[in-house]
Amino acid sequence: MAIIRSARLTLRREHGMSSNQKGADESSAQMKQQVNITTLNNQSWVLVTGASSGFGEEFARQYAAQGRPLVLVARRFEKLQTLATDLRERYRVDVVVEQVDLSNVAAVIQLHHRLRERGIAIDILINNAGHGLQGTFVDGTLDAALAMLQLDVVSLTAVTHVFAQDMRTRGRGKILLVASFLAYLGVEKFAVYAAAKAYVLRLGEALHRELKRDGVTVTVLCPGMSDTGFATAAQQKITPALKLLMMQPAPVVRAGIRALQARRISVVPGWANKATVMFTRTTPRWLHQAVFARIMGATDRGDAHSASVKVARR
Repeated sequence: MAIIRSARLTLRREHGMSSNQKGADESSAQMKQQVNITTLNNQSWVLVTGASSGFGEEFARQYAAQGRPLVLVARRFEKLQTLATDLRERYRVDVVVEQVDLSNVAAVIQLHHRLRERGIAIDILINNAGHGLQGTFVDGTLDAALAMLQLDVVSLTAVTHVFAQDMRTRGRGKILLVASFLAYLGVEKFAVYAAAKAYVLRLGEALHRELKRDGVTVTVLCPGMSDTGFATAAQQKITPALKLLMMQPAPVVRAGIRALQARRISVVPGWANKATVMFTRTTPRWLHQAVFARIMGATDRGDAHSASVKVARR
């Protein structure tokens, strides 16, 4: 009987220790989960659209070098994954990859919901995704023009709206809208593209004042010709004048980040591009439009009636 009682006591002790250990393990797991959620909430996340190449990729690299956690958004999943792996290994930062077709506004809303459910609050939004279009207006298809406007205007507006609301609620945040120095011009064969970028510039200028009182900075980046592969994808003719104006992505992105940090309303990177914009402000429209049509290669009449329209997307 004594042996039986001893065995029962031993079993009870072991059962109690097992239960206590199990409870401790569950408590530890819960604490780790809470820490992970708290870490996500406390981090200053940067969301970059069009992050798979060009300016978007360069923004991701420069913010990763600052130690910022990133949300990378684009259509090309493999390129995003490759970039994310490189940034994680090189800079030891958290990187979330989101494959999204931003031309679909419903997909923009779903992206916003997914990030909120994960506790990822976006403090810096780089609204960079864009669609290029070159060619005579009436010879291009209506579908091509509308598709570009859907991404460059409609979806950019949607992305800005949903994340700006969150920033205003928190009383802080920064938004960089990527336009173009063509926002200051109306150049033949770039009619819809230049008009779309003019919208981005005016939207950003207005939001800069609207959201400033709420602690949110909105800055517009207006780059000139840059070596991002964007022009090559659109088969754009690179004139000698454009080659002189061409900049590398890194200094353009640095200028955008600095302007955003300094709470500037807009920035045109590069002294040559700044001089270009000043020229448009000090000369009659007929003059600077004629000059820049030649610089952009738009006066070449060889393909004036071509039915093909050159398109690029980032």
